[in-house]
Amino acid sequence: MKLLIVVLLSLSISGIAQKIPQGNPKRMEDRILALGRFGANPEGGVSRVAYSEADIAGRAYVMGLMKNAGLEVHLDAAGNIIGRRAGKDNKLAPIAFGSHIDSVPGGGNYDGDVGSLGAIECIELLNEGKITTQHPLEVIIFQNEEGGLIGSEALCGILPATSLDLVSNSGKTIRQGIAELGGNVEKLSEAARKKGYYHAFLELHIEQGGILDKKGINIGVVEGIVGINQWSVTITGKGNHAGTTPMDQRQDAMVAAAKLTLAINRAATSVPGRQVATVGRIQAFPGAPNVIPGKVIMTLEIRDLSHEKILSVFAEIQSQGIIIEKETGTTIAYTLTNENLPAPTDPRIQSLVAAAAKELGLTTQLMPSGAGHDAQDMATIAPTGMIFVPSKNGVSHAPDEYTSPQDMANGASVLLQTILKLDKQTLN
Repeated sequence: MKLLIVVLLSLSISGIAQKIPQGNPKRMEDRILALGRFGANPEGGVSRVAYSEADIAGRAYVMGLMKNAGLEVHLDAAGNIIGRRAGKDNKLAPIAFGSHIDSVPGGGNYDGDVGSLGAIECIELLNEGKITTQHPLEVIIFQNEEGGLIGSEALCGILPATSLDLVSNSGKTIRQGIAELGGNVEKLSEAARKKGYYHAFLELHIEQGGILDKKGINIGVVEGIVGINQWSVTITGKGNHAGTTPMDQRQDAMVAAAKLTLAINRAATSVPGRQVATVGRIQAFPGAPNVIPGKVIMTLEIRDLSHEKILSVFAEIQSQGIIIEKETGTTIAYTLTNENLPAPTDPRIQSLVAAAAKELGLTTQLMPSGAGHDAQDMATIAPTGMIFVPSKNGVSHAPDEYTSPQDMANGASVLLQTILKLDKQTLN
């Protein structure tokens, strides 16, 4: 009798396990390596920048995987790849998930790719489990994420017309690039989806930082994507001869820039929180060894989940700048060049991601995304969630970027279970 109970229990557990498809580490790793051949560079990473020949070839490879998985694949007018899987009730709003496959110059094999191939992995697992969702599903591979979230902005109807003439890393304008991909700029408005079109959107992504890897945590439950404000800062002093101008008579713009750089660091670290501030580029004019710089142009970037925190840090920097102006006899002017508002993820989806991970026996941590993602645009039209998996040593945008096959599979498993939970939820 005891043996019978054990056998029945074993069969029951086995049956439950079969109903919960798990990501396939080998399949995901094989596909990551195969995709990595398109745009491979000698350093071991990829330079598959948007609109390049490598990008076009990589997209063809991914479209082949999507078609082989049974998806109905098409390009929208912006050049995004969309693969649809019918649901039991196709009148319901689709559940969308995906990422991008374009890279930065000299990038790695995992940024964007894990989320894109992880989305396809979910379709494979549904097929293998003979599972049909109530909602239709859409796998989206966004074009040119690295060049400014171009594909997701177009899909959300927020791509400025002025962006079309910007030159991408491929040397082509966005307008030319969309045409190269098979899109149609003249019909760009047809790519836009209105708020409510999607039931929800999910993006799986590598963390691109070292928190999960350092702590040995399996899954990051993303609470939001930080806002990013960028300024061009112009410091004006007085150019003069470097040999004949006494130190106490100088109006050195570079000295003021150095003081301001330190003040920026102090402003960001003087208050509690996860805000960051960076001077990423600085240039002195006229740029001669024997001339005191009369002008310096530098960048300032502040990121945080709170827009108010970004503005408060900037206000402190401006306050310190006034003191520096008096100390150095210079003037400091700030021009806002870019503003991406913070994009909180949906708390209900956060809970579903955490529950899915827990059911799979995986550890989690609630965390922000310090990098921009297509999900931040999608959050403007649909309840949105993000799932992070570890990046080895926190490396990203570099050839030695790496996420293990098991971590990729874990992410795909959590993504799928979250999709299945969303399929039973009413969010709107």
